[in-house]
Amino acid sequence: MRPVTIYGVVVLVLMMAAYALERRGRGYVLAFAVGCALSSSYGFLSGAWPFGAVEAVWCLVALRRYRSLPGARAPAVGRGSGRRLPGDGSTR
Repeated sequence: MRPVTIYGVVVLVLMMAAYALERRGRGYVLAFAVGCALSSSYGFLSGAWPFGAVEAVWCLVALRRYRSLPGARAPAVGRGSGRRLPGDGSTR
């Protein structure tokens, strides 16, 4: 078996395991995104560029989903986070 084939099997198993466990938490969604990125690299390495392209798109979809799940840090809007710091005198 060629090394690129072994790599492909390993990353596809990782990706599918992470996909199966996604409902358990955000970390698995991130692991799925990483698995998709690795699967994409396998596709390009093996010469199956359509597979590589589709997996790259799935990686972006998974990363977007990861950022939208509860627990993701929202970007600060305006001049600060809106939190009051002890001793700053603000009344936000």
